[in-house]
Amino acid sequence: MKRREFITLLGGAAAWPLAAWAQQTAKLPTIGFLGSATASSWSQWTAAFVQRLRELGWVEGRTAVIEYRWAEGRNERIAEIAAEFVRLKVDVIFSSGASALIAKQATASIPIVFALSPDLVGAGLVANLARPGGNVTGLSNQQADSAAKRVELLREVIPGMRKLAVLTNVNNAGAMLEMREAETVARSLGLDVATIPIRRAEDITPALETLKARADALYVCSDFFIFTHRIRINTLALVARLPMIYGERENVEVGGLMAYVPSFPDLFRRAGDYVDKILRGAKPGDIPVEQPTKFTLAINLTTAKALGLAVPEAFLLRADEVIE
Repeated sequence: MKRREFITLLGGAAAWPLAAWAQQTAKLPTIGFLGSATASSWSQWTAAFVQRLRELGWVEGRTAVIEYRWAEGRNERIAEIAAEFVRLKVDVIFSSGASALIAKQATASIPIVFALSPDLVGAGLVANLARPGGNVTGLSNQQADSAAKRVELLREVIPGMRKLAVLTNVNNAGAMLEMREAETVARSLGLDVATIPIRRAEDITPALETLKARADALYVCSDFFIFTHRIRINTLALVARLPMIYGERENVEVGGLMAYVPSFPDLFRRAGDYVDKILRGAKPGDIPVEQPTKFTLAINLTTAKALGLAVPEAFLLRADEVIE
């Protein structure tokens, strides 16, 4: 390089705005994204989260770094990812509720933001909703609170329902809370209830095969492990001719009968606001936990026909999404 060109280059570098120079040399804020299921199953929710961050000025690779990790429904993998984020010294960890509890066990100093958490105070995630305290905050999905609505929706579509099976992952405290709420509501309506506990993938097939003569419908409690295996659960339920209801609309897209659920993309989007506040200096313990504001009723008419169900017209008119 000629001397004149070198001097010109130096002059140009010196003329860079100080903020631009600092941005090039300073370490970008890092968000540890702990996905409890798979990348494909969370794709819509992840996109909503990332889009909101962009709107707030956090652009991947330019103003922030997002480290994605996927646990694929395995608790031991969640613990490994949380430990990795602690070693990486990320600035904030984002995850779903059950994973956030595991992440909290890994660190008391790195801020944690969650979405989709059911039993916040009971599970020990936060001290209270208005002032969480500690290093954790986020959004509740109110799954247990909406259990009564799901049982009522099943009765509306299956007027002769007498026996209800409730499938849950006993390793998830939030799912267990939802199971107990669904049980209580069903029994108050005079229904016989059979609870179906599972702990691992090998439990799913034998558990559902026992239901053919024991239930008129299946209530599936929300859980990242169950969500990962939703196609198998739907297939087995259809073979057993069991109408099923979920707390995630994505399960209806792959053959589930219906779902009544808060808008997960909306919750993930709003979680982006929490991360933004923390990256700008707010303490997670001072940011109140918020509740869902949008709920969706979805039904799969193809599945209804396969099960021989005649869905009332009034029900279809109320549905936010009808899949055919």
